[in-house]
Amino acid sequence: MSKPYIIGIAGGSGSGKTFFLNCFLKHFTNGEVCLVSQDDYYIPVADNMTPEENKLYNFDLPHTIDSEHFISDLHKLMAGESFVKKEYTFGNPNAVPKMLTIQPAPIIIVEGLFIMHFKEIAEAIDLKIFIDADENVALQRRLHRDLVERGYSHDDVMYKWIHHVVPAYKDFLLPFKAKCDKIILNNSHVADDIVAITEEISKELRQKMNDGRVG
Repeated sequence: MSKPYIIGIAGGSGSGKTFFLNCFLKHFTNGEVCLVSQDDYYIPVADNMTPEENKLYNFDLPHTIDSEHFISDLHKLMAGESFVKKEYTFGNPNAVPKMLTIQPAPIIIVEGLFIMHFKEIAEAIDLKIFIDADENVALQRRLHRDLVERGYSHDDVMYKWIHHVVPAYKDFLLPFKAKCDKIILNNSHVADDIVAITEEISKELRQKMNDGRVG
């Protein structure tokens, strides 16, 4: 297999990266694309924390990611090798982590907060996409996710947002925004807007695949 085409999707918390990804992946088969999520490379400290320790611990910093393992697994995919990775569940006691088998594919999607910050990952990316949203929109999405899916209290979510999320966005994401190939503003709650964008990008990639420039 020739060098896979690597798409990097970055964006702040609550920007809508997951929804964008889900829409995008619908345009390809499992054999055509694979996904590597930075979230699965958090150093597993949350499992042993008290609720108060979890609240104060700043997960929104690059050193909380096992970047060496992250980069190693990406290189495996680029070399046509598969790997198995344990899903990270953010210390949620109600979530049972899955063992994820990641298979190589002509298109590799790498997504996460710090993928542009990690130089070796950024240099491997062929198409850089930045998903952006206004701060108030992103906060409402974060509140819904953390209250419903991760079981955090409202006070905990707000503490992390003010002291961790916003400063990290300004320090580790925003500096790379202008260097991305596509910047997508995702303030809308209308699915059709994102669906249309993913259709446009997927058509471009499909043409590259048909021309033999991908895979």
